[in-house]
Amino acid sequence: MPSMARPARQSDYARFSPETPIVVDNGGSTFRIGWAGESDPRVAFRNVVQRPRHRVTGETVTIVGDHHDPALMKYFDCTRSSWRSAFDNNVVYQFEIMEYVLDYGFERLGATEQLDHPIMMTECICNPISSRVKMAELLFETYGVPSVAFGVDAAFSYKYNQRLGICREDGLAIYSGLATSHAIPFIKGEPVWDACCRTNIGGYHVTDYLKQLLSLKYPYHMSNITWEKAEELKMEHCYIASDYMSELQIFQKETKEAEEKTRYWQLPWVPPQEEAPSEEDLARKAAFKEKQSQRLREMAAAKRSLKISELENELCGLEGLLQQLDEVDEAEGAAVLARMGYLSRQEIESAALKVTQSLRKAKGESNEAEDKVDASLAEKYPLTLVPDEMLTPDQLKEKKKQIFLKTTTEGRLRAKQKRFEEETFKERQNQQDEEKRLENPELYLEELRSRYKELFEKVEQRKRQKTNGHHSNGHSSGGVGRGERLSAAQRERMRLLTTAAFDRGKGEDTFGARDEDWQVYKLMSKDNDDDDDKGQEEDEAELARVTSKLQEFDPTFVPKSDQLPEHLPRSRL
Repeated sequence: MPSMARPARQSDYARFSPETPIVVDNGGSTFRIGWAGESDPRVAFRNVVQRPRHRVTGETVTIVGDHHDPALMKYFDCTRSSWRSAFDNNVVYQFEIMEYVLDYGFERLGATEQLDHPIMMTECICNPISSRVKMAELLFETYGVPSVAFGVDAAFSYKYNQRLGICREDGLAIYSGLATSHAIPFIKGEPVWDACCRTNIGGYHVTDYLKQLLSLKYPYHMSNITWEKAEELKMEHCYIASDYMSELQIFQKETKEAEEKTRYWQLPWVPPQEEAPSEEDLARKAAFKEKQSQRLREMAAAKRSLKISELENELCGLEGLLQQLDEVDEAEGAAVLARMGYLSRQEIESAALKVTQSLRKAKGESNEAEDKVDASLAEKYPLTLVPDEMLTPDQLKEKKKQIFLKTTTEGRLRAKQKRFEEETFKERQNQQDEEKRLENPELYLEELRSRYKELFEKVEQRKRQKTNGHHSNGHSSGGVGRGERLSAAQRERMRLLTTAAFDRGKGEDTFGARDEDWQVYKLMSKDNDDDDDKGQEEDEAELARVTSKLQEFDPTFVPKSDQLPEHLPRSRL
């Protein structure tokens, strides 16, 4: 329906005596209110309510009717709220919305305090008793009216036209509303309610059908053909044909009369205007950005504290293990190392050193060497420390270049430091092996053979799993899929992803809205350092080192890869 002008507030409410009834035409499309005895209503507006939120404060406001000031409505977010009606097929069922409508109607009529006038209100034909009871309860308890009368507007209209001599005592009243249409028979001037008929077709359906026809004929303008625009076209240009078939023949023959009845509607075109954002919009965006940044900072702080806690627990365990080795003899110490999965005390000390460095880095503490490197990089790339707001476009380009170069340099330095630590660890390990060999050569060779056997079986088992898959009952399974060759960590990550996708696929996708959702990524990345590929490379490198040591100090040692399988015959010398 075309929007109406905002009704003015009446100023002569006190002029009417308390005996003068207030007439309320509570239509599904339009709400009208006025005084009995007058020919026209005082106030009329669309019978809908909308409750948008303020863009800045978030306050919810109530808007009754479709008359509004565009300059004022730009401060409200109307995209998340739609117009709501108190009616469902011409029956009032949303009395909370009905109360907003009545409040606005009585306020526009001029009422400021308790109503002391009788109320005459229209209702639909054969209105349910429950709806009528709730409406009467609302008028009596909320507004304190002295009396209420209900009636059907179609019957009022028929009786009024009967007094004017237009209608006879026996007749049929056809009433078509927004959502329904009724036919009411009258006999001897009285309506026969038991014989009235109703169909759920009204003006809304006619407008919707017109909108569909226009959208089918002009598919490129569907966004401009709204329901309100179709209602406006219907009210201004459409008419009821007295002879529908003859009207169709007029337009089929394309006569002059058809040209006169044709209406041309030009879509409005407004040149695009780029308005600069106001200070209020900028402040709102800045506040929203700061809120999001604070949330990310809190998540990062929680993740960092959890990592620090895990590193501290790991370091405490390593220090306790070292203390336990100090308290036991060499034989018990070897058993403790084998049970915990370490080769020597030096390996535990190296792991403790790495955990200490990671813990210091997580806490934001850096040593003197790192401080010197950071200072030199800051001097070499000064623009990386300057905010973007203080730089020109050319300086921003240079800053991006410096950030890339600085990141590359830091990566090379980290790789160099890692290589240095690995070489230092290898030198220390070789020195320890040499000391063990000189102290007890036989025990040293026995430990090397045990270590070689254990590593060789582990490496071969991984190779068999990759090529043949798992075995059952001593026989290799035939065509093995990729899922059977996945490691435990990979299967766990796939399980987490599948669970998250299944849970989020049942309804609206809201994954990531809660902080708990990000724990999935933490669980997925928790075991990245212990991945099978990395473990396999380490085992193969250690196997190569042990093999070279055995070949150097044990002349009887032959690598298993060079031995012939047992089922092949050996050649005779």
